[in-house]
Amino acid sequence: MEVIGKIKLINETQTFGASGFRKREMVVTTNEQYPQMIMIEFVQDKCDLLNNYQVGQDVKVSINLRGREWINPEGVAKYFNSVQGWRIEAIQAEGAAEVPPMAPLDNLETISGTNDNEPDDLPF
Repeated sequence: MEVIGKIKLINETQTFGASGFRKREMVVTTNEQYPQMIMIEFVQDKCDLLNNYQVGQDVKVSINLRGREWINPEGVAKYFNSVQGWRIEAIQAEGAAEVPPMAPLDNLETISGTNDNEPDDLPF
């Protein structure tokens, strides 16, 4: 699955426990009629993928949905979901596509000998 939108927030990498588990969160605002602010977490070596991105950039993030169960001290099951990123790439904003440069007009040839009295045989 993918989330496409603009980066709203990139947090610093957090480290947990003796094993050094790493997690880094980002928020992407989607480009929809009703924009959504989606928190996406990157874990372990994927945290470093965010180093080359900044707030305001348009991105496409490849994600996996993760779910888990936790049994609280009263014995009741609680369920949690997370959105985990595993790839990110910059994209151009919609409508901001680069237009190729136009050739200078002084390089164009002029046509001589045209006659406006000739019949127009174009079918439209």
